Amino acid sequence: MKPNAPKRYPKPYIEQKVIKPVYLVLLFMMGLTGFGQMPIFKRYYIADIPGLEWTGKFYVTHYLHYLGAIVLFVLFAYVIVTYFGLFRRSHALSKAAYVRIFLLAAIVVTGIFRTLKNLPNVVFSPNFTMFNDISHLAFMMLLMVSGIVFSITKSGWLVPRAFRQTAPRND
Repeated sequence: MKPNAPKRYPKPYIEQKVIKPVYLVLLFMMGLTGFGQMPIFKRYYIADIPGLEWTGKFYVTHYLHYLGAIVLFVLFAYVIVTYFGLFRRSHALSKAAYVRIFLLAAIVVTGIFRTLKNLPNVVFSPNFTMFNDISHLAFMMLLMVSGIVFSITKSGWLVPRAFRQTAPRND
């Protein structure tokens, strides 16, 4: 390969084109339903806008958030299996991906504790509950900010691995 030749990237799989819009819509809905569990939509009359009445109903947003979490778990499992099955040899995770994975893992862990808190026989201390709630919200805000920064800097999840060049053998 010539030193100034343009890099040739492998042809993208359909997973690379489909997963991103699904992931973004899912994160938007999770954020919307997560904020909907706080009474801000009703308080600021957003629930009075035609078509957004459902945002003021706690149990609707609560169950939609749980449903979104289940779909998010399925998406994570699919992406993990797809990465290790298809992309691991041709692509590496970028630094931005590691930041996103850390933030998503923190959101999932704090979300699991929030879900456990809602079970009738599970009791956490008030301080732990408040710490967990604030951590969940803070990690979500950090994910949103990092998503904006990575979008501006065009830092994707995957970077193609460099093509290995072998020197011609003179045997």
